[in-house]
Amino acid sequence: QVQLVESGGGLVQPGGSLRLSCAASGSIFSIAAMGWYRQAPGKQRELVATITSGHRTNYADSVKDRFTISRDNAKNTVYLQMNSLKPEDTAVYYCKMDVRTFADRYARDYWGKGTLVTVSS
Repeated sequence: QVQLVESGGGLVQPGGSLRLSCAASGSIFSIAAMGWYRQAPGKQRELVATITSGHRTNYADSVKDRFTISRDNAKNTVYLQMNSLKPEDTAVYYCKMDVRTFADRYARDYWGKGTLVTVSS
């Protein structure tokens, strides 16, 4: 089985920065796309940023030029550097990875349990 564990969330003032990490563990053969999603109270989960195995990135318009997604394939880890944070960035942030295990013929999505980011003065 595969487990994804996020870390790095917390309380930060508007204009501040946080760096989220998500590490995958288990019987991993390969990981294709990795991504970050978020869900604010009373809202649907939305895409924040994704990164392919070739390091091609995609961002939601609301976070472009403020957030940066990156990955370390050797560590099966994805990062999200968040700068110039705003109160509207407050949400639970989830990572998702497209993982193929040694037991599987095809990859499938795995989700972390989420980490809370609160932006408030």
